Amino acid sequence: MSPIKPGLRMKELVEAAGVPKSTILHYVREGILPEPVKTSPNMAYYAPECVDRVRLIRHMQQRHRLALADIKGIFEGAKPAADLDLHLKLNDMIFGAEPSRFLNKEEFCQETGLDPEHLEEILAARLLLPLAEDRFDAEDVAIGRIYAQTQALGLRPEDATYYVELGEKIVDHEMALRHKITRHLPYDQDAMVTMEMVNSARALRAYIIDRLFQHRVAAMQDLKEDESC
Repeated sequence: MSPIKPGLRMKELVEAAGVPKSTILHYVREGILPEPVKTSPNMAYYAPECVDRVRLIRHMQQRHRLALADIKGIFEGAKPAADLDLHLKLNDMIFGAEPSRFLNKEEFCQETGLDPEHLEEILAARLLLPLAEDRFDAEDVAIGRIYAQTQALGLRPEDATYYVELGEKIVDHEMALRHKITRHLPYDQDAMVTMEMVNSARALRAYIIDRLFQHRVAAMQDLKEDESC
C-alpha cells in the first residue's frame, strides 16, 4: 500500500491550476499562496486547497482588475465567503468586465486618429484616465475618438478641463455621502447600499447635466444668443 502524499507537487499544481510555475512562486513570495511543506531540500508539497486559491486569484485579477496587494488585503481580512462575493460583485459593478484587449500608446493612436503629442496633452490634462498606466481599453478608445474629432474643430485640451475640475467635486460629494450613510453599517449592508448608490449616481449625473443643458438651450432665442456655448 503506497503512502498518502502530503499534498501536490509543483508539476501537479501547475497542471491542476492552469498557471505556470513562475506564477505560483510569485504568489507564494507575495504571501497570497501558502508556503509548501518541504519534506526534503528538493521536494515540496502544496495543499490541495491551493488549486482553488490560485484560480480565485486569477479570477480576481482578470475579471475584477484587482492588484495582488488588494487581493492580499482581502485574504488577510479573512472575510466570510458571502462578504468576499459581495466585494467582487461591487468591484465588477464599478469597473465592469475585464477588457478582452488593452492597447499601448502606439496602438491607441492608430485606433483613435490622435497623434502622440495630442495624446500626451490629453493625459496631462486628465481628460483621458486609463485605469492602468499606458493600457487603454474600449472606453478609452471611444473617448479618444471624440477628442480626435474635437481637435479637428479647433478645440484644445485646456478648453475641457472644467470636466475634470467639476467631476472631482462631484465625486468628492458622492464619496462623502456614501461614507455618511454606510460608515456604521456591517460590511454586507455597506456593500449592498454602495451598489445601489453607484447605480443612482450614474443615472443622476447623466440626467441632471443633460437636463440643465436642455433647459439652457430651450431658453435661447437662437444659437447665437449665448456666446458661452
